[in-house]
Amino acid sequence: MILRPFTAVRPISYLLRPHKYTPTTLTQIRTLTQADIDDPGMNGGYPNPPPLKRQFRDPYADWWDKQERRNFGEPVHEDHDILGVFSPHEYTHFTPRKGFVLMGAFVGAVLGLCGLVGLYYPDRPAVERTFEGGLDRELGGPGALHQVMRNED
Repeated sequence: MILRPFTAVRPISYLLRPHKYTPTTLTQIRTLTQADIDDPGMNGGYPNPPPLKRQFRDPYADWWDKQERRNFGEPVHEDHDILGVFSPHEYTHFTPRKGFVLMGAFVGAVLGLCGLVGLYYPDRPAVERTFEGGLDRELGGPGALHQVMRNED
């Protein structure tokens, strides 16, 4: 289905006509008002506690909501969906530096093991066979006796 604006036939004079430019007026420029000064977070005066992940709160404290680790009536942060218990946990067991050291040690151990196996692994399971004069005659070389097929002339 073709859209109607694309199928409308417009006169050439419409295309050649310059479009109007409307400059910004002073009434359109936003200025600070008293409401912006009184409520800089623009959240209706709701108290916004510091952003602390629930993961880092004491799990053994006497919380009203033990799963979310918060008390009754305690205000939640506006980014509660990111800071709550069910958000992805921050991995704090290793620092990035220690993680790279451990990964490097693993790669070094694997490459070292491959090098040791390459040094001590035998090349071939058997010794190559040698024939006196080679296999020219047996494989149809220049000294071989050629047979003639009966249908061949």
